[in-house]
Amino acid sequence: AGWIGICIPEKYGGGGAGVQEAALLLEEVTGNGGALNAGTTVQVALFGLEPIVKYGTEEQRERFLRPAAQGNLQVSFGITEPDAGTDTTSITTFAEKVPGGYRVNGRKVFISRAEQAERLLLITRTAPRPAGPKPTDGMTLFLAEMDRDHIRVQPIPKLGRNAISTNMLFIDDLFIPDEDRIGDEGRGFKYLLAGLNAERIIVAGGCLGMGRAALNRAVEYAKQRHVFGRPIGMNQGVQFPLADSLAKLDAVELLIRKAAWLYDNGMPCAKEANEAKLLASTWAFEAADRAMQVHGGYGYTSEYHVERYWREARVQRIAPISNELVLAYLGEKVLGLPRSY
Repeated sequence: AGWIGICIPEKYGGGGAGVQEAALLLEEVTGNGGALNAGTTVQVALFGLEPIVKYGTEEQRERFLRPAAQGNLQVSFGITEPDAGTDTTSITTFAEKVPGGYRVNGRKVFISRAEQAERLLLITRTAPRPAGPKPTDGMTLFLAEMDRDHIRVQPIPKLGRNAISTNMLFIDDLFIPDEDRIGDEGRGFKYLLAGLNAERIIVAGGCLGMGRAALNRAVEYAKQRHVFGRPIGMNQGVQFPLADSLAKLDAVELLIRKAAWLYDNGMPCAKEANEAKLLASTWAFEAADRAMQVHGGYGYTSEYHVERYWREARVQRIAPISNELVLAYLGEKVLGLPRSY
């Protein structure tokens, strides 16, 4: 129906919309009961090709954006590594220049959708970290083909969000042609940043949807469940936490909208995007936790769904960036305090 390519320019068959619309879309997908399982199936398609949109060649845009807008190109992000985590500058996956392209070796971890993906947005080193004046120098970005002869995909068992697998990738002598490199060699970290603020805003929208879904379940149950001759929603011990969650979710909705407006209008938004992700993930999980408590023992069963919201909302406090690192960013970059890491 065109929703997948909502952020891709109309010139390449997309909807030409912005991050505001993408965040609203993910909020609707997660908030109608599918939660993160449903959201993950469309999330990467909403913003994942932003580096191609901004820094790709015209040939790359034609080759990749059109099928992506139609839902015919599945893409994974290959960023995190077992020994680097969120310290992307410490990655060791290396792309060696060879005639006609690059030969890549390394490992990636926590790669969603790798079993289904046809392409991998892959960040590598093309020069050792000490070689440049900045640790971000010498990093190169590719949209590589998922060559199963040279990329082994190993699923990782996990707590929730199992509609889409999360994987370890073992990359051995993968050849990537020059035409699949995005932008200039050595400037890949800059290109990767193109989508990070958008990602935080869209993820916050998904969290908001999950928080509202959990809250709605709790409110309905509190109205219907009678104990000691009255609905449990009459009790302030039940009512007040739910009202508190309502106020928090309403507040973070405004922050998400502001962050998206700033992004779509080309204005600085890193502060608001990070704050939106921090608060939406924190308060969505709190709403899910309160919904489980309101349901009592039934909340721990799968029949009432809130345990699923609880499990799926929890991971957004860790990914795509941990809330602790968000706080470190706000402390250093916004408040001007000394770097803490």
